[in-house]
This record gives sequence, C-alpha cells and structure tokens, in this order.
Amino acid sequence: MLILSRRPGESVHVGDDIKITILSIKGQQIKLGLEVPEHMPVYREEIYLKVQTQNASALELDNNDLMMAAALWTKKDKQ
Repeated sequence: MLILSRRPGESVHVGDDIKITILSIKGQQIKLGLEVPEHMPVYREEIYLKVQTQNASALELDNNDLMMAAALWTKKDKQ
C-alpha cells in the first residue's frame, strides 16, 4: 500500500484520469473529492465488498437449477 500525506486542498493524481483532493479534515473524518471518468464506478468499500459477494453467489452452480433446466429440455424434446 502506498501511503501519502496530504493537507486540505492538496491532491493526488492516479494515472491520467483520476484526481483525489483532500477537501477537509475534521477529527476522525476526512472528506475526499474524486474526479473520475463517468464510465468508472466508484464504491465505498463496504458496498464494493457486498457487490463482490453477491456476484460470487450469483455465479455459484446450484444442482437444483441444473436439474430443472434438464427437465425443461427433456419436456421440449418430447413435444
């Protein structure tokens, strides 16, 4: 992990398309300003992890689903 120190008003550029600016620091909270291309999604970490978990669950094979699909194909073939 790269660790950088920045003060409010200072920025960091990531590649050519991303700019992160420290807007303010108040106690334990830091406000960030992000300039990213419109097509690039930006998620808070807790949301990102939830999306990743749900995507992984959606890709898991369920034997019941396979059996139901096989049954549908068998019915269609008999007609």
